[in-house]
Amino acid sequence: MAQIVFFPADLAPGDTRSTAIDLTPFRFDCIRSINDPLFEFAYARLWAEFGTKDEMELRETLERRFQLAPQLLYEMILVRRDEQFVAVRDHTAILARDDDHAVVHLSHVLVDPIARRTGLAGWLRALPIETCRELLASHGGERTGRITLIAEMECPSAEVPARMIRLQAYERAGFKKIDPALVHYHQPDFRAPTVIDATGGPRPLPFQLIVRRCGREHERVISGDETRTLVQALYDIYAPQFRPADLAHPQLSLDQYPDPGAIIALQPPTQC
Repeated sequence: MAQIVFFPADLAPGDTRSTAIDLTPFRFDCIRSINDPLFEFAYARLWAEFGTKDEMELRETLERRFQLAPQLLYEMILVRRDEQFVAVRDHTAILARDDDHAVVHLSHVLVDPIARRTGLAGWLRALPIETCRELLASHGGERTGRITLIAEMECPSAEVPARMIRLQAYERAGFKKIDPALVHYHQPDFRAPTVIDATGGPRPLPFQLIVRRCGREHERVISGDETRTLVQALYDIYAPQFRPADLAHPQLSLDQYPDPGAIIALQPPTQC
């Protein structure tokens, strides 16, 4: 089982208040196999929240992703207190194709209402950075290599308060979104292949991309080339577990993205 280490310097600029939370009452477990005794407990929580929205991968998909280590590192972090659920997040670290750039896909996070606004979520946003360092080192790179955290999130909507609360939390932390007017990102269809076939083919879901480029949080633009690198990393995470035909959907093609030399604005996640 991977050891979970807390480095205050890894907290996002707006999450430094998380250093004030007393972590001693909590138990943090890192899950890296579907055979881990805690997997079903953690997965059930995530599925209940995201599965009905077609935003959570199937068990067999995650089983294949776990098995891709050390090519990439997929893990869940489960937080409990007195054996009771407190929070869970899952994420995948992968190396970008062209350099020593490590990218973490922040897949899902769920925090029990009693633990919200305590600073715990700030740590859950920061812990995947160490996963990146582990991946860099396992491939012979420097632990100080470039690291980017990226999340697929729904667009702002005043009619969905819970969504706005999530986006506000990332905005306060210092994350920014890649201008969705220029970058039309879609997530692959997570539904079972039989369902996809029975409903006329894959239906990728549109999301905005929220990023934290560690050490570069102050920058207000991103190049088309770096954007393509990040999106390619996401699709490289998905590719081994999904049917090639489903990933060949036109909405999942990088051909639609801005040219490599384009300059794209980084915006507050809540900006409409």
